[in-house]
Amino acid sequence: FSTSTYLKMWAEAQRDLDIMLQREREEFLQPQEDHGKAMEMLATSYIKYLEMFRKLERAHDHLIQQQKRAAVRKVLDGVMGRILEIKKEMVGLENSECHNMDDILMELKRVPEDIEIPIPKYFIKENLRMLQQREKHLDEILLNAGLVKQEAVTGMTREEGIKVIQVAERARQGRSRAAFMKRIYLEDKRQNREEQMGKSPDEAATCIQKVWRGYIQRKRTEKLREEEMIFLGMSLPPHLEAMSSLQTCAGIANVLQDEVQEREDFSFRQELREIEGPHIKETLQDQISQCFIECRHITGRFPDYPPEKTGGSKAIFIEKTPEEVVKELAAKREAESKDPEKEKEREEREKAKPKKPQKVGKQVVDERWKMGPSNFLSILEEESSQYKVVWQNRDHRLDFLQDHDPELIKREERKEVEEEIRVQVDEVMQEKLLKLKLAVDGEGGSQSKSAKGEKVRAASWEILGSASIPCPNTVQTSVLSLACRTIDSLYQELAEEGLLIKVQNVNLSEYIGYYDCQRHIRRERGTQPLPSIPDIRQLVALYGILPLGSQIVHENAPLVKSMLLVGPAGVGKKMLVRAICTETGANLFNLTPSNLAGKYPGRDGLIMMLHMILKVGKALQPSVVWIGDTERIFAKGALKGEEEVRARRLGKILPQFLRTLKAKDRVLLVGTTSRPFHANIGPFCRVYQKILLVPKPDYLTRCGKYFPLWKRYILRAGGALTKLLNLNCLAQVSDGFTQGPMLDTVHTVLSELRLLQMPRKPLRTVEFVTSLARHDPVYKEEEDTFQVISRIKPAGAVNST
Repeated sequence: FSTSTYLKMWAEAQRDLDIMLQREREEFLQPQEDHGKAMEMLATSYIKYLEMFRKLERAHDHLIQQQKRAAVRKVLDGVMGRILEIKKEMVGLENSECHNMDDILMELKRVPEDIEIPIPKYFIKENLRMLQQREKHLDEILLNAGLVKQEAVTGMTREEGIKVIQVAERARQGRSRAAFMKRIYLEDKRQNREEQMGKSPDEAATCIQKVWRGYIQRKRTEKLREEEMIFLGMSLPPHLEAMSSLQTCAGIANVLQDEVQEREDFSFRQELREIEGPHIKETLQDQISQCFIECRHITGRFPDYPPEKTGGSKAIFIEKTPEEVVKELAAKREAESKDPEKEKEREEREKAKPKKPQKVGKQVVDERWKMGPSNFLSILEEESSQYKVVWQNRDHRLDFLQDHDPELIKREERKEVEEEIRVQVDEVMQEKLLKLKLAVDGEGGSQSKSAKGEKVRAASWEILGSASIPCPNTVQTSVLSLACRTIDSLYQELAEEGLLIKVQNVNLSEYIGYYDCQRHIRRERGTQPLPSIPDIRQLVALYGILPLGSQIVHENAPLVKSMLLVGPAGVGKKMLVRAICTETGANLFNLTPSNLAGKYPGRDGLIMMLHMILKVGKALQPSVVWIGDTERIFAKGALKGEEEVRARRLGKILPQFLRTLKAKDRVLLVGTTSRPFHANIGPFCRVYQKILLVPKPDYLTRCGKYFPLWKRYILRAGGALTKLLNLNCLAQVSDGFTQGPMLDTVHTVLSELRLLQMPRKPLRTVEFVTSLARHDPVYKEEEDTFQVISRIKPAGAVNST
């Protein structure tokens, strides 16, 4: 598409956003007694916001002009955050992570694929160089530590060299011999043709016809075979195959577009400092001096200068604090209580209020639903008005050639220049205030040693970022020493210990699964269906990828600090963890109990390790802390060994670890387990806020029309599909098996020897069936147990909202 197409997408998304904001102001502010109607409103808004999200993401990815991309980026972050807020309301209303939106999709004329969560490309593109350098640094650390083996390059011996020369010489002689024999063959053929020139014209015409008819029939047969393969869905139509060349050209265009997008930004900071700096400095000094004089006139003494951690002189210009507002309201109520007319008005207002909810025993039941407060509506309204003022009536035809708008850049940089000057003014005015106090009031300003000591201790804990994790006296000194260590040294130590591991690149779109179109039928029959693979993709994107990818979204959206992936072995839980790290560029810390064996022994060592992970994870965010086989740290029964003691100890510290994480820290704890019924449910649910059941693949996923699992695995392993290989039969036989056994079966069958034999011995269905029979499926009893676990709500999870 041209640039104008993406500008139209941006304009359409802005118009849709204005309509949605107006609708929210009219409908969502009113309480709803009908929960079905409230759910319908939320689901409709959710789908429309997703449509805006998709348009804005594509526009942001393809626009060239830097300021337009920045404007789209702000709206994009706001829409992402609003989607997460609506999702939270939907989950609270239905008490379920998966929702039935089939009727609303049909009403809006949408397909199930329209509620897929797109992953913004700027999560990786804007930090690509930094991520590449970090990956290269990690490879060097692992190589130097001996955790990764480098292929050794050794020289040839004399005998091996002679053998190579002999092989090459024999090949040369063979080629020469073949060329000589070809010349003899062609010479004999020419002589035979000259001898047959005496044939009659009828015989010559018959020979030509026979050759031509054979050629034509072979072409027809080949065409019929291709049409049959297209009809069966085993090959792509010609127009789709032609897309490969177009995709190649598009890839080249995207590379050029990325280079243009990375043009150096223009800056006017120096110009603003020289021209407007003196005026800003003089204005600030006059305002602060006036505040000093007014304060002394009211209170009889000069005020204390606000410290830098509270904002310095910015705190002087804040209109009112919340405490002041509360005091003023309380004084106003007292004054009104003494006035009889005000008392009557208050009684009338009390009568006009809606009735209080009925009490049932000790519980209060209120059936009405009302939309909770939002942190993103104000952002969206501000950016919508900004779009109307700045961008709506602009000429966008020369987007590729437009470099910048100086006024917009100055508007943003003026704030930064004012902040720099304010810091300088604070230093000058603080000295001036001390002199005034000394000259007029005879006061001096100094800090006590105890106050300074408190600041030092607070700063040390702030550096560590772990004030909520209690440290014994034996390890407190070691933990505080981390403040003196660099991030690079801690990063290297964690990598050498195997706690910081390299992430295998896997995109979330590679977790294949299709929508179950018969779920609404099971719901009508009273059966609660299991979540499908697309549902899991959406939830992982909503709770894991979007918050980790955007700092604004993570700070303002409903905060999810921990997530648990539950499912049978082989369903792709580790793949989802890798996908979260790949899509966001996150570091991956492996705290699986088996990986902690022999590392940082004792409780003191465990606390030390968690402090290191916290410091590195916060400094190099986003980060993912993964605990595989997490049921072992909450296991039932008595302790059986040192490894299990360490695992239990980790489970007791995890709640304190999560309380340390704040909204500004893009760190996510992800647990995976295939045996959740072996854990104590109470502490289990107190740690993990979200419990997601990952299902096994259904028939449509195993053998659907569009690139199913069996076909994907076989083609990736180098196999070829023939008529002797029945994918439908494989899909039926593999019912109950997860993706892991299926992939292992393909790798077992398609060995190197079997791939060499494949041209003369095509693949057969029985080969895969025989190998698959060596694995165990997921039996119904185990599946029912997982369903019970998935219905447990982590109500006691660490509350972080």
